[in-house]
Amino acid sequence: MPAKRGPRAAAPMAAEDGLLLLQSQALAQEEAAKMKGEMVTRFLKDKLAKEEHSSALNLHKLHTQWRAVLRETKDKELRQDIEILSQTFARVMDCKDSVIESLVTDLEEAEEQHARALRSHLHNVDRLLQLQRCRLVCLEEGYSAQLEALEMEFETERRTILEQHERESCYLRDVALAAEQNYAKNDHEATLNFQSARDDIKNKSLQEKQYSRMQLGGKAEVLWEQFQQAMQSYAEATEHQKVAFEVLKQKDEKNSKEIETQTTKLQKLQDLVTAAKGQLAAHLRESEEQNQRAREEKERVLRQLQELKSEMNQARAKAHGSLARLTMQSSAALTALARVVEKAQRILRLAEMCRRLETEEEKVLPFYPSSLAEGEQQDAQRVLEETPMEPLAQAMRDYVGLERFWQRFNKAKLEEQALLRERAALSQRNQCLRELLRQYLVGISISQEVLSELNPLLAVEHKSCVTRDLPRARGGRAQGHQGAAYPDSLLGGVAHPDPITGSASSG
Repeated sequence: MPAKRGPRAAAPMAAEDGLLLLQSQALAQEEAAKMKGEMVTRFLKDKLAKEEHSSALNLHKLHTQWRAVLRETKDKELRQDIEILSQTFARVMDCKDSVIESLVTDLEEAEEQHARALRSHLHNVDRLLQLQRCRLVCLEEGYSAQLEALEMEFETERRTILEQHERESCYLRDVALAAEQNYAKNDHEATLNFQSARDDIKNKSLQEKQYSRMQLGGKAEVLWEQFQQAMQSYAEATEHQKVAFEVLKQKDEKNSKEIETQTTKLQKLQDLVTAAKGQLAAHLRESEEQNQRAREEKERVLRQLQELKSEMNQARAKAHGSLARLTMQSSAALTALARVVEKAQRILRLAEMCRRLETEEEKVLPFYPSSLAEGEQQDAQRVLEETPMEPLAQAMRDYVGLERFWQRFNKAKLEEQALLRERAALSQRNQCLRELLRQYLVGISISQEVLSELNPLLAVEHKSCVTRDLPRARGGRAQGHQGAAYPDSLLGGVAHPDPITGSASSG
């Protein structure tokens, strides 16, 4: 047994024992708190597993009921859409039939306009060809008339020259006849003079012969005898040559006479030829002058013909240029018409595409007739009926037919702006609903993010509150899961009830 100590020693021991007791109590409390925390954690995990299971079950039930409701709603919507689409299809078919009829009419009008333009072009070309032919006919007639005038003038001058030649020939024949008569007269006088001169010379020669005979009588007798002898011998020797000589002599006399006659004729002819040559030279000079004048006239006519040909070539080139320019203008007009037709086809294709992009409401409901009041419409109609004077008013008058298009365009723009505003409002409301849903899901689930933030469900003040509130919390969780929110997959465009107001809204 230990020895008893004094009261001073017992007081420190009591203090130490109290301290140890307090420490053991603190340790026990810590262990109890740790055990309680583990129990609470296990309880919360079990409760979370049960809540997740119940949430999945409730969500499956909710999805099943929601799908049934959606099927019914979708069935009604589809039936309404089918009715709307059938009406729209009928209207679209009517519109397409009317459009096809209008297109056929427009095509017939375009073909008729093209045929009219082609006929007009061909008529203009025929007129140009007719004008060119008339011009050529006029030029040919002028050329023929000038040619006939030149031919007539040439024939007149030719007849004049021939008549003058005939008159001069007659005059030359008369002159030749008169000259021949004069020559015969002179020849007769010359013959008489020659015969008288010959008789004189013959008488003189006879006298001289008698005188010579008287002087040379003796010698002549001697010589005559000698001559007779020689002649006889010679005659005997040249008897046959004498016969030939006589014949030749006769021929010579005859030829001499012929030569004399031919010489006289030749002289006459030479005189005539000389006179004719002089006349011919004069006529040649005159004819040369006339030919020179004719050549000058011919050159002048040729120059005029060349000028006319150059003018005709210039006119032909000008007509060809005009025809080429007209052809180019017609081809440019055809190209412009082709561009207009292509633009119209493109507009029709765009209109068809816009018609395809129309909504069911636009297909069923007609567009508003006008955005103006009745008085404004009357004023606009009166302004349209008046003849515009300003270029801008004339241009606006030309585009009156686009009023329907501008109505549709303005309505589409207005609907686009309205849809954009509605989309912004719906997106803002969807954001609010997502935020509320997130807050609701945060209140019924546990995660690291939830545990890191302040959560009123996990605020524990003392033990009794925890143990007492466990069944109540379990019941609250079950009730909360029975009214669980919808997943994000159902919020993207499907109508769902608002958990705050209970009214249907679309994300």
